[in-house]
Amino acid sequence: MTQFLLDYGLFLAKALTVLVAIVAVIVFSVGMTRKGSHEGELTVEKLNDKYRNLRLQLGQALLGKAERKKELKQEKKQRKAEEKAREASARDGSVPARRRAYVIDFKGDIRATGVASLREEISAILGVATPTDEVVLRLENFGGAVHEHGLAASQLKRVRDRGIPLTAIVDKGAASGGYLMACVANRIIAAPFAVIGSIGVIAQLPNFHRLLDARGVDFEQITAGKYKRTVTMFGQNTDADRAKLRDELEDVHALFKQMVTTHRPALDVEAVATGEHWYGSRALELKLVDAIETSDDYLHRSAESADLYRVSYKARPTLQQRVLSAIRSGADEVAAWVLQRDRDARFP
Repeated sequence: MTQFLLDYGLFLAKALTVLVAIVAVIVFSVGMTRKGSHEGELTVEKLNDKYRNLRLQLGQALLGKAERKKELKQEKKQRKAEEKAREASARDGSVPARRRAYVIDFKGDIRATGVASLREEISAILGVATPTDEVVLRLENFGGAVHEHGLAASQLKRVRDRGIPLTAIVDKGAASGGYLMACVANRIIAAPFAVIGSIGVIAQLPNFHRLLDARGVDFEQITAGKYKRTVTMFGQNTDADRAKLRDELEDVHALFKQMVTTHRPALDVEAVATGEHWYGSRALELKLVDAIETSDDYLHRSAESADLYRVSYKARPTLQQRVLSAIRSGADEVAAWVLQRDRDARFP
């Protein structure tokens, strides 16, 4: 009994600690919300330096002392020459400036939530990029909501409208809404087994009408407008409802094909707009992509002739997101403690 009371008291103490921490986070978050703005942070990383440092680290391990010293000396000399060239170009333009490539990453989900960061990244890039530069999009997206992915594609179109070359590189997949984004690029590059295509539209939902009807539950839906709501989850769907939904999907499909045709006129859209997908090598034969290569190879090769900058924008979490994160963290900690106490009791 005494041990139980001790354990219970310890549990209450931990729970109280978590509660106090949550309250502290709420108070701190409210204070920060009132004092500061909700703007996020833009991060810029020079990939040339990253690749150079990786090479030097490996070289340090493989080369002898004299060779390492020689390698470092050559590296220092090369950096100094590059810096002088940049300074001369900035001063009088006598030395051609190195081309710049701005690298952005987009990892999609059903709602294309990454578009919030994408729009900020592109806005920042368009403020400094010129038509001699390049924007490289590393894309991983298997599709989702039409309007969300349509907005993401529109953000990428801003780059092309400014006359700046846009290259989309797909290592894993760009399907459905993902390909809607990729097709905007001047050039699409895919890894050999990347999933490409799926130019189609789908809508699916369960219907619980018979289940509700069997239990005597009525579903009431009042609308104004003949087609305000057609197929539903709870009402009885008719053939007319289904036909209307199919018409809407066909219309979206037509817009999808039009988008692809506009940006890739050499592609036989009718042959590939069947909803099917293909792997990279086969997609190249169908002209869905322009080359087969991984993003790693492309960027390493580009680093020889261009300055590569990875641009990423991270939005500041809202008060709700911070509170929920604190609650989840606290709950996980309490659950882990309870589980450990249970294991200690069973396996002393």
